[in-house]
Amino acid sequence: MLKKILSFIGAITVIGAIIGYLTIGSKVGSLHPDAMGYYMQMFNGVLETGNSAEAMIRKVKIKDDVTTEDVIETMNSIAEENNFLIVGDAKMNIKSSLKKTGNKKDRYIRILSYCSPSIAQQFIDYSRAYGAFMPCRVLIVEDDEGNRWLYTMAMELMLFGGKPLPPEMMKMAEHVRSTMYSMMDKAAAGDF
Repeated sequence: MLKKILSFIGAITVIGAIIGYLTIGSKVGSLHPDAMGYYMQMFNGVLETGNSAEAMIRKVKIKDDVTTEDVIETMNSIAEENNFLIVGDAKMNIKSSLKKTGNKKDRYIRILSYCSPSIAQQFIDYSRAYGAFMPCRVLIVEDDEGNRWLYTMAMELMLFGGKPLPPEMMKMAEHVRSTMYSMMDKAAAGDF
Protein backbone atom coordinates (compact mmCIF):
# COMPACT_ATOMS: atom_id res chain seq x y z
CA MET A 1 0.00 0.00 0.00
CA LEU A 2 2.80 2.44 0.93
CA LYS A 3 4.56 1.58 -2.32
CA LYS A 4 1.42 2.50 -4.32
CA ILE A 5 1.03 5.80 -2.46
CA LEU A 6 4.69 6.72 -3.06
CA SER A 7 4.38 5.73 -6.74
CA PHE A 8 1.29 7.90 -7.07
CA ILE A 9 3.06 10.88 -5.42
CA GLY A 10 6.07 10.37 -7.71
CA ALA A 11 3.85 10.25 -10.80
CA ILE A 12 2.04 13.45 -9.78
CA THR A 13 5.39 15.17 -9.15
CA VAL A 14 6.73 14.17 -12.58
CA ILE A 15 3.52 15.27 -14.31
CA GLY A 16 3.61 18.58 -12.42
CA ALA A 17 7.24 19.13 -13.41
CA ILE A 18 6.46 18.43 -17.07
CA ILE A 19 3.45 20.77 -17.06
CA GLY A 20 5.49 23.44 -15.25
CA TYR A 21 8.28 23.19 -17.77
CA LEU A 22 5.92 23.33 -20.75
CA THR A 23 4.00 26.34 -19.43
CA ILE A 24 6.71 28.30 -17.65
CA GLY A 25 10.05 26.87 -18.77
CA SER A 26 9.61 27.72 -22.42
CA LYS A 27 8.69 31.31 -21.53
CA VAL A 28 11.63 31.67 -19.15
CA GLY A 29 13.91 30.57 -21.97
CA SER A 30 12.92 33.64 -24.00
CA LEU A 31 14.05 36.04 -21.24
CA HIS A 32 17.44 37.67 -20.97
CA PRO A 33 19.96 35.04 -19.72
CA ASP A 34 20.51 37.07 -16.52
CA ALA A 35 16.80 37.57 -15.76
CA MET A 36 16.30 34.73 -13.29
CA GLY A 37 19.39 35.71 -11.31
CA TYR A 38 18.09 39.25 -10.85
CA TYR A 39 14.60 38.03 -9.98
CA MET A 40 16.10 35.70 -7.38
CA GLN A 41 18.22 38.54 -6.01
CA MET A 42 15.08 40.66 -5.64
CA PHE A 43 13.16 37.76 -4.07
CA ASN A 44 15.98 37.15 -1.59
CA GLY A 45 15.77 40.84 -0.66
CA VAL A 46 12.05 40.43 0.01
CA LEU A 47 12.75 37.37 2.16
CA GLU A 48 15.47 39.19 4.12
CA THR A 49 13.54 42.41 4.75
CA GLY A 50 9.91 41.42 4.31
CA ASN A 51 9.60 44.62 2.26
CA SER A 52 9.17 44.43 -1.51
CA ALA A 53 10.02 48.12 -2.00
CA GLU A 54 13.30 47.67 -0.09
CA ALA A 55 14.19 44.79 -2.41
CA MET A 56 13.72 46.92 -5.53
CA ILE A 57 15.89 49.90 -4.65
CA ARG A 58 19.54 50.88 -4.59
CA LYS A 59 20.70 53.02 -1.70
CA VAL A 60 23.94 54.79 -0.85
CA LYS A 61 24.83 56.40 2.49
CA ILE A 62 26.01 60.00 2.27
CA LYS A 63 29.28 60.65 4.10
CA ASP A 64 28.83 62.76 7.21
CA ASP A 65 31.23 65.47 6.02
CA VAL A 66 29.40 66.00 2.71
CA THR A 67 26.68 68.63 2.76
CA THR A 68 23.29 67.94 1.24
CA GLU A 69 23.71 70.95 -1.05
CA ASP A 70 27.03 69.50 -2.31
CA VAL A 71 25.26 66.20 -2.97
CA ILE A 72 22.60 67.93 -5.03
CA GLU A 73 25.12 70.09 -6.89
CA THR A 74 27.24 67.04 -7.76
CA MET A 75 24.28 65.00 -9.00
CA ASN A 76 22.94 67.89 -11.07
CA SER A 77 26.37 68.51 -12.58
CA ILE A 78 26.83 64.85 -13.56
CA ALA A 79 23.30 64.78 -14.97
CA GLU A 80 23.97 67.81 -17.14
CA GLU A 81 27.30 66.37 -18.35
CA ASN A 82 25.36 63.31 -19.53
CA ASN A 83 22.58 65.29 -21.25
CA PHE A 84 20.02 64.54 -18.56
CA LEU A 85 17.55 67.29 -17.74
CA ILE A 86 16.71 68.14 -14.16
CA VAL A 87 12.94 67.82 -14.42
CA GLY A 88 11.92 67.91 -10.79
CA ASP A 89 13.06 68.98 -7.35
CA ALA A 90 10.56 68.45 -4.55
CA LYS A 91 11.53 69.23 -0.99
CA MET A 92 8.88 67.87 1.32
CA ASN A 93 7.38 70.36 3.74
CA ILE A 94 7.28 67.99 6.66
CA LYS A 95 6.68 70.48 9.46
CA SER A 96 3.20 71.40 8.26
CA SER A 97 2.17 67.76 7.85
CA LEU A 98 3.62 66.79 11.23
CA LYS A 99 1.03 68.93 12.97
CA LYS A 100 -1.75 67.07 11.16
CA THR A 101 -0.41 63.54 11.85
CA GLY A 102 1.04 64.08 15.31
CA ASN A 103 4.39 62.64 14.19
CA LYS A 104 7.27 64.24 16.08
CA LYS A 105 10.15 63.39 13.70
CA ASP A 106 10.99 66.19 11.27
CA ARG A 107 13.26 64.42 8.78
CA TYR A 108 14.83 65.82 5.62
CA ILE A 109 13.14 64.45 2.50
CA ARG A 110 13.82 65.64 -1.03
CA ILE A 111 13.15 64.02 -4.40
CA LEU A 112 15.16 64.97 -7.47
CA SER A 113 14.03 63.84 -10.93
CA TYR A 114 16.16 63.46 -14.05
CA CYS A 115 15.42 62.53 -17.64
CA SER A 116 17.09 62.22 -21.00
CA PRO A 117 14.28 63.18 -23.39
CA SER A 118 15.83 61.47 -26.40
CA ILE A 119 16.28 58.17 -24.53
CA ALA A 120 12.84 58.49 -22.91
CA GLN A 121 11.19 58.94 -26.31
CA GLN A 122 12.84 55.84 -27.76
CA PHE A 123 11.86 53.68 -24.77
CA ILE A 124 8.27 54.90 -24.84
CA ASP A 125 8.17 54.17 -28.59
CA TYR A 126 9.43 50.65 -27.79
CA SER A 127 6.90 50.13 -24.97
CA ARG A 128 4.71 52.79 -23.37
CA ALA A 129 5.02 50.90 -20.08
CA TYR A 130 8.57 52.24 -19.71
CA GLY A 131 7.04 55.69 -19.29
CA ALA A 132 5.76 54.66 -15.86
CA PHE A 133 9.39 54.43 -14.70
CA MET A 134 10.22 57.95 -15.88
CA PRO A 135 11.70 60.24 -14.89
CA CYS A 136 14.54 58.67 -12.94
CA ARG A 137 14.25 59.76 -9.32
CA VAL A 138 16.68 60.06 -6.45
CA LEU A 139 15.35 60.36 -2.93
CA ILE A 140 17.48 62.13 -0.35
CA VAL A 141 16.24 61.09 3.07
CA GLU A 142 17.38 61.28 6.66
CA ASP A 143 16.95 58.16 8.81
CA ASP A 144 16.02 58.06 12.49
CA GLU A 145 19.69 58.35 13.52
CA GLY A 146 20.26 61.43 11.37
CA ASN A 147 22.19 59.61 8.61
CA ARG A 148 21.40 60.77 5.09
CA TRP A 149 20.80 58.34 2.25
CA LEU A 150 20.29 58.41 -1.51
CA TYR A 151 17.69 55.99 -2.89
CA THR A 152 16.75 55.15 -6.46
CA MET A 153 15.05 52.28 -8.20
CA ALA A 154 17.39 49.37 -8.92
CA MET A 155 17.45 49.26 -12.71
CA GLU A 156 18.68 45.71 -13.29
CA LEU A 157 15.21 44.27 -13.89
CA MET A 158 14.49 47.04 -16.40
CA LEU A 159 17.62 46.00 -18.31
CA PHE A 160 17.60 42.24 -17.85
CA GLY A 161 14.16 41.23 -16.51
CA GLY A 162 12.40 40.51 -19.78
CA LYS A 163 13.27 39.51 -23.31
CA PRO A 164 16.65 40.94 -24.33
CA LEU A 165 16.41 44.55 -25.42
CA PRO A 166 17.64 45.42 -28.92
CA PRO A 167 21.38 46.22 -28.72
CA GLU A 168 20.98 49.98 -29.27
CA MET A 169 18.32 50.16 -26.53
CA MET A 170 20.43 48.08 -24.15
CA LYS A 171 23.28 50.52 -24.68
CA MET A 172 20.98 53.44 -23.83
CA ALA A 173 19.54 51.66 -20.78
CA GLU A 174 23.03 50.85 -19.51
CA HIS A 175 23.99 54.51 -20.00
CA VAL A 176 21.00 55.62 -17.90
CA ARG A 177 21.82 53.11 -15.16
CA SER A 178 25.53 53.95 -15.05
CA THR A 179 24.79 57.69 -15.02
CA MET A 180 22.27 57.42 -12.18
CA TYR A 181 24.45 55.11 -10.10
CA SER A 182 27.54 57.25 -10.72
CA MET A 183 25.64 60.38 -9.70
CA MET A 184 24.69 58.76 -6.40
CA ASP A 185 28.08 57.21 -5.66
CA LYS A 186 30.09 60.33 -6.42
CA ALA A 187 27.72 62.69 -4.65
CA ALA A 188 27.51 60.53 -1.51
CA ALA A 189 31.30 60.22 -1.33
CA GLY A 190 31.86 63.95 -1.89
CA ASP A 191 33.65 63.26 -5.19
CA PHE A 192 33.03 66.70 -6.76
